Amino acid sequence: MSSLCYTRRVRNLWAPALASWVLKATIPHKPVCQLKKVMTMAEDKPWALISEVGEQGFIEEVTDIIKQHFNIICLRDFLQNPQQHGPKIQAILMWNTFPAAEPSLLSSLPSLKVVANGGVGIDHLDVPYITSLGVKVANTPGVVSVATADMAMGLLLASARKIVEGHQIAVDPKTTSIPQSLVGVEVTGSTLGIIGMGHIGYKIAQRSKGFDMKILYHNRHRRSVEDEQSVGASYCENMDDLLREADFVVLVVNLSPETKGLISHRELSLMKPTATLVNVSRGLVVDQDALVKALQSGEIRAAALDVTHPEPLPRDHPLLSLPNVLITPHVGTYTYATIKRTVQCMVDNAVAAVNGLPVPNEVKLK
Repeated sequence: MSSLCYTRRVRNLWAPALASWVLKATIPHKPVCQLKKVMTMAEDKPWALISEVGEQGFIEEVTDIIKQHFNIICLRDFLQNPQQHGPKIQAILMWNTFPAAEPSLLSSLPSLKVVANGGVGIDHLDVPYITSLGVKVANTPGVVSVATADMAMGLLLASARKIVEGHQIAVDPKTTSIPQSLVGVEVTGSTLGIIGMGHIGYKIAQRSKGFDMKILYHNRHRRSVEDEQSVGASYCENMDDLLREADFVVLVVNLSPETKGLISHRELSLMKPTATLVNVSRGLVVDQDALVKALQSGEIRAAALDVTHPEPLPRDHPLLSLPNVLITPHVGTYTYATIKRTVQCMVDNAVAAVNGLPVPNEVKLK
């Protein structure tokens, strides 16, 4: 557990000694009244609840961004005395879906003003319920687009050219020759089908243009002629047409009742037997049982997935043992630059809500 989570506890135990040390060593020429002002500055900041620092929580490098505007308390410390801590919490900064905004937690936070989610997807949040409590919900659109688009292209390339398999053979001490099984498929000049042409989908199209790919896309709303011409994309009003023609199908949709199970037996049967399915959206967008059957039967060539359901998959799940599947553990946004931008966006949203200002990325009910 990071020492950040024990800030208040340590201050209560060592306040007298700390004050003396700060007075003598840090600001020896300031009067005591100014010292008291310095020591109470942290008390003037609002409090935010986070999951933890390290492990599955915030990386240490971004906590300073949060602490510029908030005192923070980790969930584990909060749960030791929710009656004491609950009334002062004004923001939940949610990372990797934690702390979970469940009714049992929300009911213990009478001063809560905002749930600031790190990331675009909000399928793990009951937005109607949270907003009914007078609490705002915010996410971080845009800031994750670059890293997620990079990840999509990385998965596509790694699957097509069998990069992971190549690495395993290259480092295997038993390897004496290069097997023909490493022969992959050409990316340059192939046809890419993007399902979901929002921020991320468009960034993928921009990258694929560099590979001279023919770009097809399906979206709820057609993009402008200027957008299409900029990346050389053609609109498919019917998703089936895209599935039939694409060599690589990339899923970049938000999870909703309409997109849950979007790709199932019928859709997979429309794809080429040489096609690859790439998913960087949400695991539930794909019927995984149908995907297993399609991969086992050769109905499609391969799948490259940054998302599954659940995450991680049970260790005996058939997807984990198929040779034509590449899986990464939902790390599409995992770069230092993107994490820092995401946290800054979360903090900006939370600060605005706490101060009664318009929230830049508020999620509103439609």
